[in-house]
Amino acid sequence: MPPPRSHRLRTGLSRRTALLSLLPLSVTAGTLAACSDAGAPREGEGTTGETSVSDSGGAGSGTLSVNDPWARAMPSQSAVFGTLTNGTEGDLVLVAASSPAAGEVQLHAGAPGSSDGQSMPVKENGFPLPAGEELVLEPGGNHLMLTDLTEPLQPGDEVEVALAFADGTEHQFTAPVEDRSGTE
Repeated sequence: MPPPRSHRLRTGLSRRTALLSLLPLSVTAGTLAACSDAGAPREGEGTTGETSVSDSGGAGSGTLSVNDPWARAMPSQSAVFGTLTNGTEGDLVLVAASSPAAGEVQLHAGAPGSSDGQSMPVKENGFPLPAGEELVLEPGGNHLMLTDLTEPLQPGDEVEVALAFADGTEHQFTAPVEDRSGTE
């Protein structure tokens, strides 16, 4: 009997974190659907929890937290959202991400006029995250794009994500997969 689906999505994270890549890919129509704000959370909707990890180097003492993480349920590519809070004493730059659920994770930047999903460029220089500040990852804005999914993401699944920063630190968190489709 194969392991449960949620277990299969979590395996291999340490192997994948070594394979972090910033190679940009062209944006496709399916990518735009996963990036757009269609299905964005409604005002007053509940939170999905908080994951905190201790800072393990370069930026000094403190924590980096990922608040209200979630991934969009999609068949071939998806996106991860949430709020990263830099509680460390130093500035950070998010330069890459990886997940065992995807062949590649790209950093996508929201752009003026991108709320309709028409322009979601890859953020090649990373996302700056100054000490004491937040980086909001949201539909139609900055987000982590999961391409070449190993399996379709279904509501109730969990996706492990590893973040890599310019100073060499890495932080891992788990995002629940949610079905936030439609227009609100």
